[in-house]
Amino acid sequence: MVYSLHDFQVKAVFFNEDGNIPNNPTLPMLYYPMVLDEDDSIMEIFERNNWRNSWTGSVLPYHHYHSNSHEVLGVQKGTAAIMFGGEHGEEMHVKRGDVVILPAGCGHKKLKASTDFEVVGAYPDGKDYDMKTQKDPVSQEVWNNIKDVKLPKADPVFGKDGPLIERWHQD
Repeated sequence: MVYSLHDFQVKAVFFNEDGNIPNNPTLPMLYYPMVLDEDDSIMEIFERNNWRNSWTGSVLPYHHYHSNSHEVLGVQKGTAAIMFGGEHGEEMHVKRGDVVILPAGCGHKKLKASTDFEVVGAYPDGKDYDMKTQKDPVSQEVWNNIKDVKLPKADPVFGKDGPLIERWHQD
């Protein structure tokens, strides 16, 4: 059961460029705490809202980002501390039922996690994604990729009326 929008507060966080992590200059990362319950199939919810090319696993233990696609992470099991935005970003503690939506360019790195930690990741329209790390130079091509990523047509959890639509489509 997906909880209603009134049951939780959306946290929106903007990150500045952080050395070799570009982050997104116009879109915030969105955090939906405890928006899903234990009976929800996270992958099915994402796919129903056209966030596809999904996978199940963990978050990589080094700073990385995707310059050509947005990404959603739904915590399926366990807990973790994840650094978002690069070395000078924000450490957040996530747990089962949390969802984090990363705009193209937003860095993320797993700092520590419970042994059972597992996320479902997906991308709008099932877009293929590139893998950039803090060791890759932030080139003009990376900035062009980030700028050219289209806004999703649906929130990965709530569809056409979700917080992503309100927060990312304002401009």
